[in-house]
Amino acid sequence: MKNSAMVMQIQDPASQRLTWYKPPLTVLVIKKKDSQVLLPFVQLVEWLVQEKRMVVWVESAVLEDKLLRDDVKLEQESTKFRQVHAHYAGVRARFLALREKLVTFKDGRDDLTDRIDFIVCLGGDGTLLYASQLFQQSVPPVMAFYLGSLGFLTPFQCDNFQEQVTNVLEGHAALTLRSRLRCSIHRKGERRKESLLPVVGANLLKPSLHRQLNYVELNNGQTGNFGCNNNNCPNNSILVLNEVVINRGPSPYLSNIDIFLDGKYITSVQGDGLIVSTPTGSTAYAAAAGASMIHPSVPAILVTPICPHSLSFRPIVVPAGVELMISISPDSRNTSRVSFDGRNDQELNHGDSLRVTTSIYPVPSICAQDQISDWFDSLAEGLHWNVRKRQKCLDELSDLTASGSEDTLDEFDNLKIYDA
Repeated sequence: MKNSAMVMQIQDPASQRLTWYKPPLTVLVIKKKDSQVLLPFVQLVEWLVQEKRMVVWVESAVLEDKLLRDDVKLEQESTKFRQVHAHYAGVRARFLALREKLVTFKDGRDDLTDRIDFIVCLGGDGTLLYASQLFQQSVPPVMAFYLGSLGFLTPFQCDNFQEQVTNVLEGHAALTLRSRLRCSIHRKGERRKESLLPVVGANLLKPSLHRQLNYVELNNGQTGNFGCNNNNCPNNSILVLNEVVINRGPSPYLSNIDIFLDGKYITSVQGDGLIVSTPTGSTAYAAAAGASMIHPSVPAILVTPICPHSLSFRPIVVPAGVELMISISPDSRNTSRVSFDGRNDQELNHGDSLRVTTSIYPVPSICAQDQISDWFDSLAEGLHWNVRKRQKCLDELSDLTASGSEDTLDEFDNLKIYDA
């Protein structure tokens, strides 16, 4: 080394703040499918349109919600639905007055890249995962309100949403950059089939087209873009916010999975499967499988076995940026199933490989307080982390501990009566 002084520069997570280069004009509002979310949803959309003069995008399925439509044939619905429909008459009227001003999109058909400045999620953690799935490249800042059952990733409350959203729109907010994993499946025989494709004129087909054609063939005519929007996922990859899970599916046999790290064989998993997760996903499925909980600002990838048939197979943490290759062992009795954030479940056959690495596109999640407070509050409220009965202080037992070892049981009994 020319310079013996090695210096490492580490960024302070508290320095990550939201800064708008221009005022946000378009906002995407995502809500979960629950009647209890309708009123906060309509109030928020009404306020954004009328007070903030913003262009509001919603999913096209929202317009098909029967509780927000007045042309539903109630005589064909159940008695309970008619009661709920009547209960939300006022909310429905307010929404219908705004309906023509909303811009809609359909998942899997419309590309939202560079169209959205800001995202607001109303619901549980699933709404944030859905927002991550919609944007397979750069993601706008996400503000998540707690209206679900757990709310580990949703730090905001809807009580005073006007003040909170205004602070965010003015740039007064901290950010947590939640890293994602870029996953891609490489099917057996891809390269061989590419070399056998005919020459068109003097030029070969583009490699990306070769992969797409081959992937369609291997999946019985179904496209292999994992549900990405308009080829928004390069090289048939998908970005996940929580984890990618490889499991044995309905097979009665153990999974036998080989793991490679940057091309080097690491180990084989014999058990129910494997979880490869982000630090954000460390408090999800990985935590249930015994992994450590890692702050989302830590650059890392977690590798956690699911019910390993070994007493010494512990979860590990590897550096962010490495490439994990996961494949079915040649002598495995069965194939495996693979899913991405709980979606797009498909089969991983012998000879196929799953490549996983850190994506360059994180999810900028807006903090209610700051990175540290939000995370530990979610640990305490969502998982009751380190909750136990407190040990009594030493003063209450000082008389007992001060007694010598030669004291008899009668003396201890007398001491208890004296204290009483």
